Amino acid sequence: MKYKLIIDKDAEEEIIAIVHAPSSLTQEIEDLVHNFSGADYIIGHHEEEIRKLPFGEIECITVIDRKVFAIDTKGNRFALKDRLRELEDILPSYFIRINKSTLANEHRIQRFDAVFSGGIDAVFQCGYREYVSRRCFAEIRRRYEGI
Repeated sequence: MKYKLIIDKDAEEEIIAIVHAPSSLTQEIEDLVHNFSGADYIIGHHEEEIRKLPFGEIECITVIDRKVFAIDTKGNRFALKDRLRELEDILPSYFIRINKSTLANEHRIQRFDAVFSGGIDAVFQCGYREYVSRRCFAEIRRRYEGI
């Protein structure tokens, strides 16, 4: 496979991929191209601090007490001004819905744990836990079985 990147500020941006057959890689490339909004971060607020949060440093985005928060790799909570539905449209495809009020960075999920009540929790690398709804877990399972 060959790879070529040409950076020309005067040219119109375009991406061309020539492949023998569609694959999971071509699907991932297509998702990246269609979902890319030009930014790879969101702005979060924590006390007096305002910070750019790169997508890769976000464990999950969740609603707590009717406010939207991003939880970073250190477990810090940053308040966001956007609604969850709006964020879902701009986040990369590796952010998956795990329940009605949480989007998770699937690259940062360490494991899934069964809990006594019969449910399942997603455990993130920073130690944060969030429950996974049955409907969303069925979709996640289908996604992983397709690999």
